[in-house]
Amino acid sequence: MESGCRMEVLAGPTGRRRWPDEVKGRIVAETLVAGVTVNEVAARHGLSPHHLSEWRGRARRGELALPAEDMPAFAMLELEAPSAPPPVEEAHAGARPEPDEGIEIVVAGVTVRLPAGTSAGRIAEIAAALRGAT
Repeated sequence: MESGCRMEVLAGPTGRRRWPDEVKGRIVAETLVAGVTVNEVAARHGLSPHHLSEWRGRARRGELALPAEDMPAFAMLELEAPSAPPPVEEAHAGARPEPDEGIEIVVAGVTVRLPAGTSAGRIAEIAAALRGAT
């Protein structure tokens, strides 16, 4: 009797791959872009999302360096102490209180005023845009 055994040979990388730390850092940096998910980046590079999350953890702990050009940029932010509200006797009867002045960003002579409730992400986007325009 003949046995019906079939064997298929797969071409391509097998076993464990070794990723240089520089490449790991670049891949982790891709996950830091707004709107990008770990799953998307992992699929693009043929990694499991769990593996990529481990690299992200190493980067957070300072064990894996990210490329400098992909690092989020920071802008200096100066906060002023809020002024005290006027005493009740000085306030006009029936007058509405002044709204919170919010946030003011000044870069190279350009002033941007934002409401107090503006998210940190939006502030960072605006600061990056201003920095890129100068």
